Amino acid sequence: MDQSDAKAAGGVPTDEEQATGLEREVMLAARKGQDPYNILAPKATSGEEDNSTVIWFWLHKGEAQRCPSCGTHYKLVPHQLAH
Repeated sequence: MDQSDAKAAGGVPTDEEQATGLEREVMLAARKGQDPYNILAPKATSGEEDNSTVIWFWLHKGEAQRCPSCGTHYKLVPHQLAH
């Protein structure tokens, strides 16, 4: 019995079938390999396994800024969330 048969027979729907709103948008985007709201876990991290110290720094709107620790560049880009 596949998932569509289980649903028709009163089975439990999958997360994709049940999700709505922002949760559904994020699931569909993640399936395409996108992260429109930057809420998914990063694909790679900098630093070393034995040095997991968090380096905090101010990020201002405008030009990209370089992390003082790892050299990665970040840019603050404001956007509207879908409601």
